[in-house]
Amino acid sequence: MATEDKNRATAAAILPLVGGAANVSSIAHCMTRLRLGLHDRSLVDDEALKAVPAVMGVVEDDTYQIVLGPGTVARVTPEFEQLVEEGRASSETPAPVHTAEELADKGAALKARQKAKNSTPFKLFLRRIANIFVPLIPALIGCGIIAGLNGLLVNLGWLTSVTPALAAMASGFMALVAVFVGYNTAKEFGGTPILGGAVAAIIVFPGVANIDAFGQTLAPGQGGVLGALGAAVLAVYVEKWCRRWVPEALDVLVTPTLTVLISGLVTIFGLMYVAGEVSSAIGTFADWLLSTGGAGAGFLLGGFFLPLVMLGLHQALIPIHTTLIEQQGFTVLLPILAMAGAGQVGAAAAVYLRLPRNESIRRTIRSAMPAGLLGVGEPLIYGVSLPLGRPFITACVGGAFGGGFVGLFNQLGDSVGSTAIGPSGWALFPLLDGNHGLGSTIAIYAGGLLVGYVAGFVATYFFGFSKSLLAEFNVSQEPATSTVAATGPAASSGDSPAKEPAGV
Repeated sequence: MATEDKNRATAAAILPLVGGAANVSSIAHCMTRLRLGLHDRSLVDDEALKAVPAVMGVVEDDTYQIVLGPGTVARVTPEFEQLVEEGRASSETPAPVHTAEELADKGAALKARQKAKNSTPFKLFLRRIANIFVPLIPALIGCGIIAGLNGLLVNLGWLTSVTPALAAMASGFMALVAVFVGYNTAKEFGGTPILGGAVAAIIVFPGVANIDAFGQTLAPGQGGVLGALGAAVLAVYVEKWCRRWVPEALDVLVTPTLTVLISGLVTIFGLMYVAGEVSSAIGTFADWLLSTGGAGAGFLLGGFFLPLVMLGLHQALIPIHTTLIEQQGFTVLLPILAMAGAGQVGAAAAVYLRLPRNESIRRTIRSAMPAGLLGVGEPLIYGVSLPLGRPFITACVGGAFGGGFVGLFNQLGDSVGSTAIGPSGWALFPLLDGNHGLGSTIAIYAGGLLVGYVAGFVATYFFGFSKSLLAEFNVSQEPATSTVAATGPAASSGDSPAKEPAGV
């Protein structure tokens, strides 16, 4: 089957299972998930969706999220959007309308739990921050891989006439990343996106080198993405104020002018300096953390990353990663955090051996393991380790040891970093960079993965199962009716599965 036909078939299989075109109110996607706004959640067939071959799992949040995996989701989403439009055009059936009481009765328990866990003001703010930076990830990945290829060619002395062009391709986006951050920030906070981009562009304009602020001469790019974020948020508030007070006849002239003027002055004579100091402090702290407490810091970061993901707090790291990439060319934190996925892979292998009679769980592991090795951990986390309970904890132990290994080498002076954010596992190899050559960087990262695999396996095999847990799950599950099979895989974006973990 052709790729386009396959993607359309997947979209066609999903659409009726979410209540049809009339039940879809909004469509979006991130790196791995198709995010749908639905009029009536009760029309969704969760189990049938999980049975669709391309679907890795589903997640309940403020939107209904279908995990398709990187690459696939970007191809299925346009097909799904087209099918929804066709369905709306061919049907005059209105979207389901329910009273508030009916909707509350149908989804009270689920929505109350999700609202309590994922709709706090702080988490909503972090989600907004993620929405600003996540759309930038494809460009970061593409430019990062080109930067790695260019570095390899330069070191080998090959294609010397081509490497300057590759350097321009790799660096062009990062030179203007502040503009894209400003654009997305204004869009996310309800302002005019182009005004946010215009104000953020001041930060990277070469002419700021002629301006003095706080007794210092400004440098182009000073403040980076943090300054751009702050400048764009300020622009949104100025713009909204202008919309309220400027007469409609003058709005088209006065509002954009005042927005850029006021926000621009504050950015030049305040935000650039302050954000520059904060950005420098982030870089200095990251270097200090790994150079002085590398092994211990890596152990904690690798061990606690997945719990942070489940709480939604990992989104706070996105601007930190981007700031480090902007400053140093790579983020030293991502390779350490990627060890959390290695621990999950090792734990899943141990679960596979410890439950020889449970063909349902073993089948899930076999299908999810390739994705896990490539850094897509959703199926293993929510389909295997987390529902079982204790294996999730032992998997985190594996991630801790892998993180400690990479952190130790950072402490010894061998920095291991990634030139982009997003990929993990084996998929991170093309993005690796460091301060002692690509060979040693790859070797250290591969060693960390191996340590994570082994530690996760050993911890889970020997300590991941109580007698009662083995008695409950090491039995034939045909037809698949176990807690794990019923729960199904979900996403590693920090959302809780539908069923609580088994006893630990």
